[in-house]
Amino acid sequence: DDCLDLPPKTFMKRIIQLSPEQKRVYSQMKSMALAELNGKMLTTFNAVTQIMRLQQITCGHFKADDDSIQEIKNNRITELMSVLEEVEGKAVIWAHWRHDIATIVREIEKEYPGSVMTYYGDTSTDDRQKAIREMQDPESKVRFLVGTPQTGGYGITLTGASTMIYYSNGYDLLLRQQSEARIDRIGQEKPMTYIDILAEDTVDEKIVKALRKKVDI
Repeated sequence: DDCLDLPPKTFMKRIIQLSPEQKRVYSQMKSMALAELNGKMLTTFNAVTQIMRLQQITCGHFKADDDSIQEIKNNRITELMSVLEEVEGKAVIWAHWRHDIATIVREIEKEYPGSVMTYYGDTSTDDRQKAIREMQDPESKVRFLVGTPQTGGYGITLTGASTMIYYSNGYDLLLRQQSEARIDRIGQEKPMTYIDILAEDTVDEKIVKALRKKVDI
């Protein structure tokens, strides 16, 4: 950073509360490694899998044992849209789950038609290249790129955006650092803002704390 003389970075947290329905399902899963919603059961016997399931619940959905996706009323997407109202210019939004990407794109399209593109496993090679071009073009109406760090976190330049939002996080420190670097590159002229959306007193906070600890080490 000293050598490249890049603009400053600010890290922020936006704290949300679980909905009553989320609290019930989250509490069930946390205490008994099983949860029920709309007659659908979710069980797990593996600690790592349970952490992933808890994170899904904080994001407003879970995949039941019969492979159906169960939606849970939540405040996360509402908070994201509130953040986007405050954003000037373009923003990159990372999500951990494909279901979340579909939800985010749907809500952004409602509010800002034609302003969003994706960069994740289901995005074609041509559309990925187009998404980068549109994000880098200051005249383009595309303002938001929604993707996964696993797909979009390496090698691409997104300095057309100066805001990066983590709708949800994984435990992989390298993925986190690499995804942050997509806007923190030569060509970035604006101060950068990184925002984590976290559900209070949940695994969300533990994940970000774990990432911070690794950075400190």
